[in-house]
Amino acid sequence: MKQPRPLVLVHGLWDTPHLFHRLVRQLEDHRVPLLVPHLPHRLGAIPLRSLAEQLDGHIQARWGAERKIDILGFSMGGIISRVWLQELGGANRTHRFISVGSPQRGTLTAQWIPRWLFAGLADMKRGSRLLRRLNADPSSLRPLECASFYCRWDLMVFPGWQAVLPLGTQQSVPVLTHQQLMAHPRALELLTQTILSD
Repeated sequence: MKQPRPLVLVHGLWDTPHLFHRLVRQLEDHRVPLLVPHLPHRLGAIPLRSLAEQLDGHIQARWGAERKIDILGFSMGGIISRVWLQELGGANRTHRFISVGSPQRGTLTAQWIPRWLFAGLADMKRGSRLLRRLNADPSSLRPLECASFYCRWDLMVFPGWQAVLPLGTQQSVPVLTHQQLMAHPRALELLTQTILSD
């Protein structure tokens, strides 16, 4: 039997790796090699580029520099993952990128947060320098299988229907809140199907 590709799960703001415990439980029977790193963000004060560099260190320590992987980022974790993919060379070793409730085009919820106080949160503003840079040239993502899942009524990533990558598949999940994207049985079913697909 072919062993599944390793999967990295990247948590978001105010979260820890515990966020993924339901998803991890669903994947146990499928023997997916997992890495669920803790990326301390000091309530959003740490710039997302710095967190992406920490993520790179975790991945290289676990699987070296070349082993092909998949990566799933929830909320802010989807932007951290994207910085790693597009700016730190992660796309060269990644097969699939799953973005779940991530403000890929920014969120109005972060719009009035001062960068000098919360740099990581400010990176998620609509029109932030980081997001403009990532969206200006997503070409490094084209060889990957990209999938975006979002909650239409999301108040954390607002407007929710814009929480999608500029390429790949996009799917609205029938849940009512941001956190249900990682907790509701229907959301977990969709994510598990995507992770386990060839």
